[in-house]
Amino acid sequence: MAIQQDATAGDRREGLKDTVVRTTSAAGAGIGQLASGLSTALPALLLLLWLALTAVASLVGVGLLMAPAVLRALHALAGRERQRLGRWGPDVLAPEPPPTQLRLALLDPTARRELRWLVRHATLGFFLGFLGVLLPISAARDSLFPLYWKLMPKDTTATSVGLGNAHSWPDALAVAMLGVGWIAIILGLTPGMARLQARPGRRLLAAGPDTDLSLRIAELTATRAAALDAHATELRRIERSLHDGTQNRIVSVTVLLGAARRMVARDPAGADELLERAQSAAEQALAELRTVARGILPPVLADRGLAGALAGLAANCAVPCRIDVEVPERCAASVEATAYFIVAEALTNIAKHSGAEHATVTARSRGGRLHLCVEDDGRGGADEDGGSGLTGIRRRIAAHDGNLSLASPPGGPTTLKVDLPCGS
Repeated sequence: MAIQQDATAGDRREGLKDTVVRTTSAAGAGIGQLASGLSTALPALLLLLWLALTAVASLVGVGLLMAPAVLRALHALAGRERQRLGRWGPDVLAPEPPPTQLRLALLDPTARRELRWLVRHATLGFFLGFLGVLLPISAARDSLFPLYWKLMPKDTTATSVGLGNAHSWPDALAVAMLGVGWIAIILGLTPGMARLQARPGRRLLAAGPDTDLSLRIAELTATRAAALDAHATELRRIERSLHDGTQNRIVSVTVLLGAARRMVARDPAGADELLERAQSAAEQALAELRTVARGILPPVLADRGLAGALAGLAANCAVPCRIDVEVPERCAASVEATAYFIVAEALTNIAKHSGAEHATVTARSRGGRLHLCVEDDGRGGADEDGGSGLTGIRRRIAAHDGNLSLASPPGGPTTLKVDLPCGS
């Protein structure tokens, strides 16, 4: 009975611990999302003021000349907000680019939705983002007040809200209790505040239902074709490796064993030499089979995870390579395998073609997405059509609905960035 009670108490403690960890993590993510929202809400507020000035200037005809610039700034800011929302949750699929001519923009539904988003994000979004930055500062200031209140000048305001003075320890502890109240507000409200801040952008900046569906169908059709092409290419590579390498080795083993069997009675020394050659050929065939197996799904991913697998690639790279991996949780096996092959192909290209002295591989997991970045200080000029393997990389990424961007100006440096969903 006592053992059962101890087990129940232990389960309750574990459950309480999990609840505290989830609540704290959600609050931290909420604060981060609110603060990042402020980075677009402040430009939105300035753009809203610019739009108001343009509307006033239009009464005398001058604002009509400013309208295209304002609309371009609005479309760019909306695109930046879509990217921000994609880092903190599901991607916001962008519609077709709206027009920048004033008359066409007034009739375009996408431009009108972006204007509605601008008003809401510049007001409510800015207010929520400001609170997301202010609340942690206030919580830290007030909760730590007993540690430094004696160092403050006399009659200085004690609380972060600008009220009250502290003349004794009970006053200082009362301010600390206010700080605890701020912490409780942060834990309880910031996740909801973050969702409220993001809601206008997710609802108004996404492509409309019809456009969304048609674009999604076209995108899925293209990615499915790319996935099938990549799969067929991979099968051809495996078949060619088995046919040209391993199969020939096994055939030579069979021939050597047959010859040795016929020579055992009349020439034992010659038979022994043939058996030694057969053993060597069998070992080479086994090594080639292991290479093919690793090319299908590297066992190092299952044994050591993505961080260990990428560290192994960096250690074997001919160019000195630095690895910086921050992926706290495991991604789907197919995503990890894709990330592994992308980095392997990129490092191979760097060693063969770039003339680089150093390379860097960075992997980060943020908002349900895996972000990879491979950089080198080589000569640059990487061309996707030049047979460098970039086409195969793009097909692998397309199969997961991921994104690839390549910057490789002549003279370098070369930066390959990949964005993959963690759970595909």
